[in-house]
Amino acid sequence: MPEPSVPWWKRTTVYQIYPRSFYDSNGDGIGDLQGIIEKLDYVKELGFETIWFSPFTMSPQADFGYDISDYLSIAPEYGTMEECERLIEEVHARDMRIVLDMVLNHTSDQHPWFQESRSSRDNPRRDWYIWRDGRGPRTPPNNWKAMIGGSGWHKDDATEQWYWATFLPFQPDLNYRNPDVKEAMFGIVRHWLKQGVDGFRLDIFNAIYKDASFQNNPFSRRPLPSEENPDGFFQKNENTINHPDTFAFAKELRQVVDEFDDPERFVVGEVFGSTEDVRRYCGDQDGLHMVFLFKSLQTPCTAKGYSALIQDYERHFPEPAIPTLVFGNHDRPRRSKTEAQARLQATFQLTARGVPFVYYGEEIGMQHRPIPLAQAKDPIATQYRWVPQWVANWITRKGILLNRDECRTPMQWDSSQNAGFSVETPWLPVHEDFPNRNVQQQEKGNSLLNCYKALLKLLKEHPVLQYGAMEWKPINKEHPKVLHFVRTSADRMQSIDVMLNFGKHAVPLAHASKTRILFSTLAPEQGTVDAPKQLAPFEGIVLYVSH
Repeated sequence: MPEPSVPWWKRTTVYQIYPRSFYDSNGDGIGDLQGIIEKLDYVKELGFETIWFSPFTMSPQADFGYDISDYLSIAPEYGTMEECERLIEEVHARDMRIVLDMVLNHTSDQHPWFQESRSSRDNPRRDWYIWRDGRGPRTPPNNWKAMIGGSGWHKDDATEQWYWATFLPFQPDLNYRNPDVKEAMFGIVRHWLKQGVDGFRLDIFNAIYKDASFQNNPFSRRPLPSEENPDGFFQKNENTINHPDTFAFAKELRQVVDEFDDPERFVVGEVFGSTEDVRRYCGDQDGLHMVFLFKSLQTPCTAKGYSALIQDYERHFPEPAIPTLVFGNHDRPRRSKTEAQARLQATFQLTARGVPFVYYGEEIGMQHRPIPLAQAKDPIATQYRWVPQWVANWITRKGILLNRDECRTPMQWDSSQNAGFSVETPWLPVHEDFPNRNVQQQEKGNSLLNCYKALLKLLKEHPVLQYGAMEWKPINKEHPKVLHFVRTSADRMQSIDVMLNFGKHAVPLAHASKTRILFSTLAPEQGTVDAPKQLAPFEGIVLYVSH
C-alpha cells in the first residue's frame, strides 16, 4: 500500500485525451463526451489512474477549443453540461481522477468579455485585456512577438488601439494586473473544482504576466524557440515570458486550489525554459504542484540520453518535488520509434521517478501522420501556408510543429472503416497504417499495448515504483548502451532494479540470490520468473530484489 504521506497526484499515471479525436459516438466525424464515456473502461483496463482532457468548453473552434468563449458551458459538438457531469461521475465511479485543461492566459475574441472590451475605450471591461496606443498609425506599441512568430499586437480599427495576443490573433490575452480579471478567473477555477474536477493542466502558463512598462524585448540570435529556451524569432522574451509576477501568481493560484483539500487537487503548468527556470513555478512546495518538463520530447531514445535526463531531473526536482515524464502531446510531433524503442521508452517512463503523462495512442504506437500545409485545419498551419513543405518537414524534425493536425489524428480502435473512430468521414484523416496498428489488433499476444498494461499493473503491485527513492547508476564503460537505475523503499527493505539495453548485443547479468524478474519488454505477459543471466538486445527488464 502507498505511504499515507504521499499525495495521490505524486504517484498517479496520466492519460491525455484529445476529445475531438478519441471516439465519435453520434456519427458527425468529431469525437465527443459520450464517446469518451463509452471508452472509459478501455482507459481503466489499461491501468491509468488519471485522465487529462484537452478543452471541450464553448468555443468557436478557431483553435479547436483553446479559444474559449464561455468557460462554464460545453461546446455543442462535444456534448452537453449533463454529459460533462456524467463524465466526471463515471471517471470517479471507476476510481480514476479527472483533469481539465484550463486556459487562463487568454480567451477567444468571441468571448463576451472581449466583445465588450473592444466596443469602446471607456467600456468597463476595456482594461480586462491589454490595449495600447501604437507608436504610429501602422506601428505596434513595441517589438514584442507572439510565441508562433510575427507581432503579437493587433490593430483594432474601431477604437484605433492595439490589443496583445501571446499566441494567435483571435486569442487576446487577459490583463491579470486588473484585480477583477484575476478574481473572475479564480472564480472559474473554483467552479470546476466544486464540480468535482481533480486538477488542471494550465495552458501556456508562463505567459500570464508581461512587463508593466511595455519595454521592448532585447535582440537574440536565435531563429526558433525550443523547449528549453523560449527565446526565438531573433528576440529574447524577457518582458513577455516567465515574468517574475507569473512566478508569484503561481502561488496565488495554489492557494485557491488548496481551498479544496477533500480530496486534494493539483495543477500542472505548461511552461517553457530550462529545467532550472521552470522549477521556480513550483516555489517551495507552495506554487504549482508540477510543471511539464519538455526536455524529454527531444531526448534521444538511448542510454546516454535518458541517463542525462535522469540526472537533470533529479538535480532540479529532488524530493519533495517531483518531475513529470512526457514524450508526446497535442502540440508536438509523435516520435518515430521502432517497436523495441517504444517498449524501452514506455518502461523508462513508467518506472523512473516522476509522474508519467501518456498521449492517447502512444500505447499502440500510433505514428505521426504527415499532412500537407495546404490541407491543414490547424490555424498555425494556415498562417504558415506560404512556407515550402520541405521547410515545414525540416522544422517538424526539430520538434516544432507548423501543422498540429499531424499529431491529432483519430484514435485507431480497430481495422474497420475509419479505424473504428467514426461511421462518417473523420474531421482529420486516419493514419493509413491503422489496419495493422490498432487497439483490437493488439489486445492479445506480445503487443505494445500489453506492454503498457503489464507496466501499469506492475506500478499498482509494487508501490515502491510510485513513491520510492531513485538511484541512478553510472553507465558502465563496458556496456555503454545499458541504462540502470534503482527504486528503493524508505526502509531500504525493498528495491527494484530497472535495466534497459539500447544496444544490439546481449549483456551478461549478475544478481543477488533473492532476485526475480517482474517484467521484460520481450514478454510482458510472462509474469514473475527467475532472473535471467543476460539482458537481450533492445530488452528492458524490471527486477525485484528482497533484502
